Amino acid sequence: MQTIAHWLDGKAFGGTSARTAPVTNPATGAVTGQVALANQADAQAVIASAAAAFAEWRDTSLAHRTQIMFRFRELLNDRKEELAALITAEHGKVHADAMGEVSRGLEVVEFACGVPHLLKGGYTENASTKVDIFSVRQPLGPVAVISPFNFPAMVPMWFFPVAIAAGNTVVLKPSEKDPSSSLWLAELWAEAGLPAGVFNVLQGDKDAVDELLDNPAIKAVSFVGSTPIARYVYQRGTSNGKRVQALGGAKNHMVVLPDADLDLAADAAVNAGFGSAGERCMAISVVLAVDPVGDELVGKITQRAATIKTGDGTRSVDMGPLVTREHRDRVARYIEAGETAGATVALDGRSIEADGAAAGFWLGPTILDHVEPEMSVYTDEIFGPVLSVVRVGTYDDALALINANPYGNGTAIFTNDGGAARRFHYEVEVGMVGINVPIPVPMAYYSFGGWKNSLFGDSHAHGTDAVHFFTRGKAVTTRWLDPSHGGLELGFPQNK
Repeated sequence: MQTIAHWLDGKAFGGTSARTAPVTNPATGAVTGQVALANQADAQAVIASAAAAFAEWRDTSLAHRTQIMFRFRELLNDRKEELAALITAEHGKVHADAMGEVSRGLEVVEFACGVPHLLKGGYTENASTKVDIFSVRQPLGPVAVISPFNFPAMVPMWFFPVAIAAGNTVVLKPSEKDPSSSLWLAELWAEAGLPAGVFNVLQGDKDAVDELLDNPAIKAVSFVGSTPIARYVYQRGTSNGKRVQALGGAKNHMVVLPDADLDLAADAAVNAGFGSAGERCMAISVVLAVDPVGDELVGKITQRAATIKTGDGTRSVDMGPLVTREHRDRVARYIEAGETAGATVALDGRSIEADGAAAGFWLGPTILDHVEPEMSVYTDEIFGPVLSVVRVGTYDDALALINANPYGNGTAIFTNDGGAARRFHYEVEVGMVGINVPIPVPMAYYSFGGWKNSLFGDSHAHGTDAVHFFTRGKAVTTRWLDPSHGGLELGFPQNK
């Protein structure tokens, strides 16, 4: 059986650990490979590769770094179908969704191709008499990217293109559930001409993560995952003096006002709630139906969701399986808990007949109506194809629920009232807002990140935030030899 290894010094590395974990095709239930789980020695070897490569990569000209980034972009664009197929085979999302994931990651690579402009410093002549000051931004050193299972290609590409373009070296720790994309990307970097050691892959679980958080060679950590783990990564990493951006969980609300186009809103709720089987940190998991639209809106959403075809992502279907059997069963328990607590099951996906193998991890679209804020289906991040509908009386009630929620990743409002939309994006305490857009994921040149328990750290992903996260500023004050400045003067300079 295939063993999915680490990557260091520009080649696959089996490591010394005997521990492995199974990699499964969620559409069939079949184990397709084993992924190596690093011990401390393996992790240290991969980190050492990144550390050894840093000095030479930092000294590589911006022009040459950019040329390699462009070559990587062209190779990725030409072969994105290959990467999408790997994602579908290990994650389960349908091929079209996997292609979308690669395309959104590609946007960040394209953004990184323009990094020379973003690394420019400033220069001030004669700040004091014959004294000039200039500023530069310099790379940090080896940095770590710890990415989740739901976007095995896109989320790493939120970070490593900018980190590499800025002159850092990278250790990527992918999810052990779908690790093959990481090695595919490593091989593509090598083909693009990236020097050995600049991009490395460390497979593993908590042991690998802890070494990345503790090892002094790692200068910064970018993480995406659940809120409890994000908090752990942030606290442990920062306690060791590292920069950390840890993006956590979400409970994304979509407000539908009475003046909204309900057909548009229903389409959006279904697309944003059930795409990728709900395994998205930007999925809409709660619809706040403002009176009196609840009954009509739920009817339209249910009618549309019932037409979704669930099955093997390599076939002509709309939604694939969940990533593991354990996760599928966990989501099903939430549905049962919601029903027991008094929610109405408007559409039940637990007994779906999927277009796929009987052993696949199937759970169809599920809609729970009349959900109350104290129910676990509302309070918890379910991360599956479950859409909860909460009935509220007014806009103010909807806003109060969102702002009281401990998560603040993404939100949306559907309305034809420009004043209400402006008020919403001004008042809502959430990092990414959509107005008649259900999944408000910004383009690569804007920041991606939530508020409250959806982000630990000061820096978002994407855009200029990413450039600043992966570099540090230095100000240099200069005065060339000038006899008029000779002599002793112990007073603090008065800048004359």
